[in-house]
Amino acid sequence: MSEEFIQIPTHRPNAEPRSPTSQLLPDEPLVVIEACRSWVGVDLSKVWRHRELLYFMIWRDLKVRYRQSTLGLLWVVLQPALTTVVFTVFLGLLARFPSEGLPYPLLVLSGLLPWTFFTNAVSNGSYSLVGNAHLITKANFPRLILPAAAVVGRLVDFGVSFVLLALLILFYGASFGSSLLMLVPLVLLLTLFSLGASLWAAALNVKYRDLGIILPVLIQLGMFTSPVVYPSTLVPERWRWLYSLNPMSGIIEGFRAALFGRKFDWPSLGVATIFTLALVVYAAFAFKRMEKTFADLV
Repeated sequence: MSEEFIQIPTHRPNAEPRSPTSQLLPDEPLVVIEACRSWVGVDLSKVWRHRELLYFMIWRDLKVRYRQSTLGLLWVVLQPALTTVVFTVFLGLLARFPSEGLPYPLLVLSGLLPWTFFTNAVSNGSYSLVGNAHLITKANFPRLILPAAAVVGRLVDFGVSFVLLALLILFYGASFGSSLLMLVPLVLLLTLFSLGASLWAAALNVKYRDLGIILPVLIQLGMFTSPVVYPSTLVPERWRWLYSLNPMSGIIEGFRAALFGRKFDWPSLGVATIFTLALVVYAAFAFKRMEKTFADLV
């Protein structure tokens, strides 16, 4: 059976003759990605329709990360473990940093877990669009899935590392209390904050590749302006309000309070929550506004 292509005549004055191949193509693009003009920024229903792609991207990232690694997921435990040992020797034993009555390794590891999750999620998320240029230029799907997969995939590493922290807590004879339930909203808050930062960084990294150079430096500085290797009480009282403007300060101290049954710093957690929600909304809106140019710039 032969196929025939019927061309519908159109009135196109001064039009140049079209080749047989071009006659099969539409005059206008079938799909156009437009910048969002709504304050909402993200079509969650479209993201939900592509949820299987999100699952696939998460699984692919996990496989690629440990594909040719001899130790595999063991590296997830070794990284915070070795870092804890180094900080314990140089800051706990030699510099004599205070630990608020906690064994110094517990203080460090309980701060390293949320901080490591944040840094890895943002680092991977910022590169997610540039690293998947072949997908962006060939397929139509919500681009937000790429940084979201980079962030959610790091929850697996966080869960594996948490086992090390739990064993260390039991080794020092500490016990878990009812405040441990607060870890659920704290992990959610940490994930949202990481997602907001990743969306913003990923969109900017497409246009400004300098961000890929400066971001590791900013993350390294951020570690020492957050209570990772020291308690927030080390900061002078008159500067505590400024220090609490760092969302990771409230989140990390919240983790310690939930783990060790201490008093929560609700004002810092409130600041972290407000800042996180504002960042997610703004980052989603900015991401959607820049989405139209991704395929041209990557």
